Amino acid sequence: MSFLYLAGLLLAACCMLLIDRRFRLFFFADPSVAAAVTLLGVVFFLLWDFAGIGLGIFLMGESRYLTGVVLGPEMPLEEPVFLAFLSLCTMILYTGAAKLLRHRSQRARSGARAAGGS
Repeated sequence: MSFLYLAGLLLAACCMLLIDRRFRLFFFADPSVAAAVTLLGVVFFLLWDFAGIGLGIFLMGESRYLTGVVLGPEMPLEEPVFLAFLSLCTMILYTGAAKLLRHRSQRARSGARAAGGS
């Protein structure tokens, strides 16, 4: 039994949360909305996974990096943790990009006003 993949996912999620904390992008901007969005993302992708498993498309396979804990047929413990990490990364990237674009747009407008006022 190895916890390497699970530990890697948790460490990467902690790093993403540090970025989130620094720039107040997702969980540190609105924790209740972020929790709901993350839960919705995990549930959506779990349903997707269960459909793929039911159709025989998704198979777990063997890996020495997994804990060996299985939540259901072809569903390792690490899968919902990965899906939470995927949702977290997606939303931090999205909110970060939106914040950056807003900031650039505001700078461009203020620069245009300053140039027009001279």
